[in-house]
Amino acid sequence: MDTVTTEVKLTQYSHGAGCGCKISPAILDKILHSNIAAIPDARLLVGNDKRDDAAVLDMGNGTALISTTDFFMPIVDDAYDFGRIASANAISDVYAMGGKPVLAIAILGWPIDKLPPEVAQRVLEGSRAVCAEAGITLAGGHSIDCPEPVFGLAVNGIVDIPKLKQNSTATAGCKLYLTKALGVGILSTAQKKGLLREEDAAIALKSMTTLNKLGEVFGQMPYIKAMTDVTGFGLLGHLSEMCEGSGVSAVIEFDKVPVIASLPYYLEKKCFPGGTTRNWNSYGHKIGAVTDEQKYILADPQTSGGLLVAVAEDHATEFEETMRGHGYEMRSFGKLVQLQESSLIEVM
Repeated sequence: MDTVTTEVKLTQYSHGAGCGCKISPAILDKILHSNIAAIPDARLLVGNDKRDDAAVLDMGNGTALISTTDFFMPIVDDAYDFGRIASANAISDVYAMGGKPVLAIAILGWPIDKLPPEVAQRVLEGSRAVCAEAGITLAGGHSIDCPEPVFGLAVNGIVDIPKLKQNSTATAGCKLYLTKALGVGILSTAQKKGLLREEDAAIALKSMTTLNKLGEVFGQMPYIKAMTDVTGFGLLGHLSEMCEGSGVSAVIEFDKVPVIASLPYYLEKKCFPGGTTRNWNSYGHKIGAVTDEQKYILADPQTSGGLLVAVAEDHATEFEETMRGHGYEMRSFGKLVQLQESSLIEVM
């Protein structure tokens, strides 16, 4: 690796970081609102009206095409790792629908007057590495001259229609599971402040570059009633979408939520991203009483976060045993209940 690419610190060139760049849920609602009627398409199984992870189109042969895109500004300084994280994050939307990714196209915005092309090359090399891990090809893309570095993918996948997972099909009684620990938004903020410890940087990087391949496995499990991935809106935001789409409420046991162990250390140093406040301002009124610590963790914007899974209660033991066979020790952190008037989500 040459000196040019190692000396550049990518996070110095962007005002946001990873999925913390996402527009808040409240503002996004305004952007997506339209008085123009959508053109009906009987083949569109999942569209923009569902607020799900990807669009899904019936191919007419028992399978469906999953189509998604995701891109953001650097959350780490290293260009190769930025490419890996952005790619794992984008591919996750296909896994979150229970699908198998088949093709990726790159999206690159680059400040050519500030950053050399060799650094962008490293971003693409990181992306190719993760695409190869997912068993797909980075087949092309599009680039523009942009004030800040931006990278991501447009990804296509396929799924047998009966195995399609959505975020709006959960039922009361389902137990909730999360496949990755929360906290990478807090750690990325610590990095920007120069406070991130080396061991925690390694934990964050491993989390964000780990593909959500389990989603394809979950697609084979009929007792998984709903699924989504946890990204920029935080656990509470994506769980709120699941609850609202499914017409249920949720009860969370905070001490059972998987979190990165070092988070209290960084919260004491006020290391939480601005995206947390934007998230809370958008949906905090739907949530029951919480402490500041609970808010900072549960509304923390995740980048390439884990899968949030709603499992039928009578299959919870079977699910946990199956996950042990895949090397995961899973435990439920909450459950879905009948829709409550008091609040959409209660945190115990």
